[in-house]
Amino acid sequence: MTTGARYDGLADWYDTEFQPAPLESETWKTLVRLVGRGNGALLDVGCGTGAYAGGFAELGWDYTGVDSSEDMLRRARDKGVTAVQADATGLPFDDASFDAAVSIFTHTDVDNFPAVVREVVRVLRPGAPFVYVGVHPCFVGPHSVYDPDRAAPELHAGWYRLTGRYDEAPGIWRGAGVRIRVGASHLPLGLFLQTFLDAGLTLERIEEPDEREYSFGLAFRWRR
Repeated sequence: MTTGARYDGLADWYDTEFQPAPLESETWKTLVRLVGRGNGALLDVGCGTGAYAGGFAELGWDYTGVDSSEDMLRRARDKGVTAVQADATGLPFDDASFDAAVSIFTHTDVDNFPAVVREVVRVLRPGAPFVYVGVHPCFVGPHSVYDPDRAAPELHAGWYRLTGRYDEAPGIWRGAGVRIRVGASHLPLGLFLQTFLDAGLTLERIEEPDEREYSFGLAFRWRR
């Protein structure tokens, strides 16, 4: 099953129930800090329903989204978002086409995250930033039951160093979230960070958003 197929049929739920106010979220505040204002071409890899497109446009960016799910892109295009259907391991853009790139909560969806990062680097102009926001591999993954109502994640031994796809594990929370519906992929923290370094990126900034005691997310600004 492809990444896009996993999300087909979920787009309406995703927009109206799971993420009804994306520009009011801690994720968006983090993106504003790390991406900032701009006047060039910005690529959103794994854009989904285009939840952040309007915000980036207000910051002055010329926004293009790419996603493999036609159902998710249907919602994005209904909002007037410029979006292309493609696998992120083979982006349909020329080398050095973009002045900035973002990708938001995607490494847990794709089967080959290193290939995605290499493609992002290829389409970025030299010196361009790549901002990535994703789940924190130490606290979210097959080893961790991360119920947002709990004070701390519940960790399970023997699962953290699993790499790749999983559909059954202690850390698929039995709630109403995305993972119970589509499964997930996992990279331990060291392999996760090494993915960006192996692609030739330089780390400029790292943040653990502090809205919770144990951060759900981990955010970076890398430089091509």
